[in-house]
Amino acid sequence: MPELRLNLITREWVIIATERAKRPGDFHKAKAPRTLPEHLDTCPFCPGNESQTPEERFRLEGKDGWKIRVVDNKYPALSNIGEKKRVRMDNRRLVSGVGVHDVIIESPLHNTSPALMDLKDVKDMISIYRNRFLDAYNDPRVEHVIIFRNHGERAGTSLEHPHSQLIATPVVPVQFRDRIEAALHYFDDTGSCLMCDLAKSELKEGTRVINDTEHFVTFIPYAALSPFHTWIFPKRHSASFSRVTEEEIKDLAFHLKTLLAKLYNGIGDPDYNYVIRSSRPKDSENEYCHWYMSVVPRITMTAGFEMGSGMYINTCLPEECAEYLRSVAISKEPAGA
Repeated sequence: MPELRLNLITREWVIIATERAKRPGDFHKAKAPRTLPEHLDTCPFCPGNESQTPEERFRLEGKDGWKIRVVDNKYPALSNIGEKKRVRMDNRRLVSGVGVHDVIIESPLHNTSPALMDLKDVKDMISIYRNRFLDAYNDPRVEHVIIFRNHGERAGTSLEHPHSQLIATPVVPVQFRDRIEAALHYFDDTGSCLMCDLAKSELKEGTRVINDTEHFVTFIPYAALSPFHTWIFPKRHSASFSRVTEEEIKDLAFHLKTLLAKLYNGIGDPDYNYVIRSSRPKDSENEYCHWYMSVVPRITMTAGFEMGSGMYINTCLPEECAEYLRSVAISKEPAGA
């Protein structure tokens, strides 16, 4: 019989459609792997084409040139020029569209991704995420910062060259506010952090855990919104990604690369989005919030029911998805990589 499961963090009900459930392996697409060249002359993110990108904000040098670049988005969602103004007109509200829109070019290679990169390269990428996260919050116009990656057409990417993005907005999105309110209500009711308790519960049960190390746990939530929807939780309570330590960054890189490599091998390099969900640096000490990463493979479609109800239909049991990913073999790297 189908089940309705409540995701305590998102406050969304999920229908686990057991009557039409698929086996995790059914999502593996028998398709030819993406065949891309290491360098593409027409790609603005490839080495030698640096003049085709807007202003460079940061560069990490490698042995043979740059390793990672951070540039302004050529078509920014928000402008980094101008003052933040609020306008109220009867029942209309307006805020000037100022903020930050970075592109993090993750590698000089056109044909790679975090699933295929060396562990040290993923660690460097996450370190730059943290640094740009802090820099963005130094802008007094900024209220909220989102770091995300779109991989593949179904995930919304327009350029194949490996890159992620940072957008800093002049308002706090209502989705984030709703999750903060849910966490605060839980804290008022129990005296503990919802995410901390959830991570402990998942570790105790174990059936949905994919990876468990000193600093992080990767698991598919009990009420996952879609097949293979996965969370990476820090074990140390912290409300803001800004407080992540060097040791934690190294461990997070291992979790992220491991998960993406398992998806790459186990499902056939699916399109996906990942996002870092985090409070502001100045809220890092609060007791009820907890930053984390969410990774969502785009292997099913949302349609009219989801739009009309706000509920999701998941056609694969989270426990079976986790078991499947645990079984997927990937190449191992030394711990000190």
